[in-house]
Amino acid sequence: MTRTLSASQARRVALAAQGFRDPRPAGNVDRRHLRRVMGRVGLLQLDSVPVVMRTQYLPLFARLGPYDATLLDRVAYRDDEWFETWCHEASLMPVEDEPLMRWHKARAAAGQTWKGLVEFAAANQGYLDEVLDQVRQRPLAPAELVDPRPRDGAWWGDRSEGAIALDWLFRVGEVGIRRRPGFVKEFDLLERIVPDEIRAVPTPSEEDAHRELLRRAARSLGVAAAADIVDYHRLPKRPARERLAELVEAGELEAVFVEGWDLPAVLHPEATLPRAIEACTLLSPFDPVVWFRERGERLFDFEYKLEIYTPAAKRKFGYYVLPFLMGDRIVGRLDGKTDRSERLFRVFGAFAETGADRDVTAEGMARALDDLATFVGVDGWRVEGNRGELIEPLRRHEGARR
Repeated sequence: MTRTLSASQARRVALAAQGFRDPRPAGNVDRRHLRRVMGRVGLLQLDSVPVVMRTQYLPLFARLGPYDATLLDRVAYRDDEWFETWCHEASLMPVEDEPLMRWHKARAAAGQTWKGLVEFAAANQGYLDEVLDQVRQRPLAPAELVDPRPRDGAWWGDRSEGAIALDWLFRVGEVGIRRRPGFVKEFDLLERIVPDEIRAVPTPSEEDAHRELLRRAARSLGVAAAADIVDYHRLPKRPARERLAELVEAGELEAVFVEGWDLPAVLHPEATLPRAIEACTLLSPFDPVVWFRERGERLFDFEYKLEIYTPAAKRKFGYYVLPFLMGDRIVGRLDGKTDRSERLFRVFGAFAETGADRDVTAEGMARALDDLATFVGVDGWRVEGNRGELIEPLRRHEGARR
């Protein structure tokens, strides 16, 4: 008989799988804690928008509390414990997982990537060879190429041909990326980023790589619909669904029902069901808990759209809105911005989800804002807007902290 999970049980299973059951460190956060979170989530999506802080730093904060963000830079970009790859968009993954992503590079080399990029590579082989030779000599940013070939217009906007050439070499696995301050890409030979013993690991077939990535996604999600699991590493949908069905048929994943879901679900065998989740934190728009918007609606009844590209007059909540997780529910959302010149986090809007207790939610959001201000390196936070049901109760909590 197929097991049934209640909606509350599914939320707790999912959040535990994502690391929200793990206690926050009692002392300073060190690289062991970052490794623990990466072990839970499997990857961190990258994004360049610095309104609050660039997104790769925020999932670690949500699970660990305030930490020294330069620790991620040391782990990922100085010590090469993690590497940048095209996965759930541009992402960081543990370097030992590099063999699992070779299928993606093989597809790009075979022309299964952006059409304009493929056409550029086919027409500029000599230039690609020159660029790769320069990277062999030293790691560099696109602007440091001998001839970066700046251009305007065309399908790549204002990027130079040198940047396009390096992008191609990255996608086919010739070079890797580290990041300099300011999120600047520095390209180096992949063999100088991925250790010899990992590069010597035999390349799995595409099917085997997909199976393993599906296993890992299912573990990181705890309980999930097929679409959630396939999206986690952005796998090709039809073949990935076939591989996922094989894993269920083999008994590696358990088919379950979740109350309120209109899709079948699977449960990972390592999933745990805690009695409670005691989260109180603001999430990045690209946190694995919410990055697949359909899953956010199923799990939390949370309809969410990032409104960066929505004209200001048409935005419902704000430019860069952070979901607020308290307990096992997303109970609010916050529109704000880090003002580093004034050492202040500015709050423009604070909104309660349907059914949330406004006073309780505002008190929890105030605590989460205290943590966020510490993390982003400012002296405090201030309510400056007047939008949302939580703005006035939040203002009262702000006053109590002065």
